[in-house]
Amino acid sequence: MNRNIYSLFVICLLGIISVCSCTALDEAPDNRTDLDSAEKIRKFLTSGYPVATPAVICELSGDNFVDNNVVLAATHNDAYSIFHEEAYQWKDITNYNTGEQDTPYQVWEAYYAGIAVANHAIKAMKEMSNDPARDPEFAHSWGEAHLLRAYLHFVLVNVFAEAYKDEAQSANEWGIPYVREVEQTVSVDYSDTKYRKSVAEVYNLIEQDILEGIDLIDDSKYQVPAYHFNRNAANAFAARFYLFKRDYQKCLKYANAALGSNPASMLRKWASLNTNTMDTRLNDFNDEKAACNFLIQSTYSLQDRMLSTCRFAINTGSSDYNVSSTVGLLYNGGGPNWTGYIPAYAGNLFLFGKQEYGIWLFRVYEYFEYTDKIAGIGYVHILYQPLTAEETLLCRAEAKLYLGDRAGAIQDLGYWTSSKMIDKPLDQAGIDNKYKGDYTSNIFVDDLHPQDMSATWPTLAADEMRVLHCILHFRRIETMFEGMRWFDIKRYGIGIHHAYRGPAEDEVHQDSLTWNDPRRVLQIPQNVVKAGYPSTDRSVPSLNQSSGYATSPTLLTTK
Repeated sequence: MNRNIYSLFVICLLGIISVCSCTALDEAPDNRTDLDSAEKIRKFLTSGYPVATPAVICELSGDNFVDNNVVLAATHNDAYSIFHEEAYQWKDITNYNTGEQDTPYQVWEAYYAGIAVANHAIKAMKEMSNDPARDPEFAHSWGEAHLLRAYLHFVLVNVFAEAYKDEAQSANEWGIPYVREVEQTVSVDYSDTKYRKSVAEVYNLIEQDILEGIDLIDDSKYQVPAYHFNRNAANAFAARFYLFKRDYQKCLKYANAALGSNPASMLRKWASLNTNTMDTRLNDFNDEKAACNFLIQSTYSLQDRMLSTCRFAINTGSSDYNVSSTVGLLYNGGGPNWTGYIPAYAGNLFLFGKQEYGIWLFRVYEYFEYTDKIAGIGYVHILYQPLTAEETLLCRAEAKLYLGDRAGAIQDLGYWTSSKMIDKPLDQAGIDNKYKGDYTSNIFVDDLHPQDMSATWPTLAADEMRVLHCILHFRRIETMFEGMRWFDIKRYGIGIHHAYRGPAEDEVHQDSLTWNDPRRVLQIPQNVVKAGYPSTDRSVPSLNQSSGYATSPTLLTTK
């Protein structure tokens, strides 16, 4: 990926959102950041796409991974990092350093740094044009900056705040700071209500930014559209946003725009995946020209290394400790129109040691960027696809279901199974058979609490509910390792259970997360709290939240 990344020192000079001091705010940044042309702004916006991901902390918080120290009685594995145990145990995540990957601090800092980039670009365009949105020279970048700002706030609010419930309830729950201007002052108080908004206010501001930018995107302005908010990525993000806000008609509108008239043609071509080597698999899966890859994000993530320690993983599970069979649930447990492994994943699943230690899909295998091949040191990268045709299709299926189009929802689910090389057609009878019963007797049925979350949540009939369980199952498979399952757990109030045992412990600990448990909100990074921002009260229902800017990745040795 050839990306014009501006140094973090330069970003600091720009006065990025932070509770830390920067002594050179009154000095001119170096000449790379003189945003005095449309071309410079386009290049500058590239640096706003974060190289951090919440995938690890969200997966550990959710129900996809189990603790191998529980599954295997004689096992006493250490976690790759101590904070992984804290995340899995739903504790405040505090045991990490500021240069460590996959931490709440890294996510907070990197995403607010990207927001600052968008704000600087918007400010510069305002200074150069009376109406950037209608100025042919700037309109595209105006659109990209607003979509980028909206998306970054969307991720932050879904990690560090309550799920959106409805306008009334979410108006009374703390969100995050929504930052829309360039700061000229050091040590801004981001807990001030000028910045710190309720969840409802954050969602309304996200919507404003989406609508401001979405019609202005021009893919011809990008050298590699998949690394930016191209038109498909913008529409896919809008579809997800409106799904989470339960505006199903708008979700349908934007999903249709992203998927086009032939959605099946947009989905991943698993049959043509080159499986000769791990590199060829990765290159095919992460191909920027693949129609399904709406947006590709390069991250400094250690998820692959976390999985290789075999402490937390997708596993066969054990009924002795109420640990669901996550391998069976996600990969080889069959579905409403297939048995055993999903055909697309045959030959693409890998083990660390025995199957009990965990199974993983090749997609999270790391790229290693050498800075010194002789010394074997460099940076670890994992590519993620935060917006894809497959996930957008499942957003559309959910929207159709709530709009009363159950047949249309099943048709979209059928597109998904066909794309995974499943030959048998999908129908209501198959769905009824697979998702019968309730969560106490069927691991494919979630413990949902939508009406507890909001009295305005539409009620579904029994056959529609089984289709919903199918959608959530498919979403869980599709977004595995990306952390998106945690967002679904939060927005549906899904009850989940964790059993864990420390590496030096004999006792197994049991814990459950109920639909209204305040631990569903991840704690504000400790560095931000220590600098004066209010922490989240995770011991009583609801409230409180956050601010930041980005750190350099840790230099690592090759595996």
